[in-house]
Amino acid sequence: MWKTPAERCFMWLGGFRPSEILKLLSNQLEPLTEQQVMGLCDLQQSSQQAEDALSQGMEALQQSLAETLAGSLGPSGSSGNVANYMGQMAMAMGKLGTLEKFLRQADNLRQQTLQQMHQRLTTRQSARAVLTIHDYFSRLRALSSLWLARPRE
Repeated sequence: MWKTPAERCFMWLGGFRPSEILKLLSNQLEPLTEQQVMGLCDLQQSSQQAEDALSQGMEALQQSLAETLAGSLGPSGSSGNVANYMGQMAMAMGKLGTLEKFLRQADNLRQQTLQQMHQRLTTRQSARAVLTIHDYFSRLRALSSLWLARPRE
């Protein structure tokens, strides 16, 4: 996908997963052979399992990061012990590095899913899939622009 790292991050955090891409495409790529349907179903299930594992890890890490940051809000964190505060910030930075690794794994999962999908489709179906994904993201971006430009009360 041709997205910036920030867009890919927000896509994952917002719930847009490779299995969702497969759901979106399954209705757009007809006619599919029975073998293709089975292959895409298997791919969707394996993607869902990998997504669930990544999401659980990311949720645990985000909770841990929040707890680390909240620990620095105590009486000693705000004005007292500078060394304690710096230690907590160093721990938080390490957790952000781990979060970045999770996001790279999410990118890799999206890429692998698209590559495996391509292997299961004909050239024409693959081209149609790329066009459908592009159209979806163009519409999503247009919707976002409309939302931001709407009159506010």
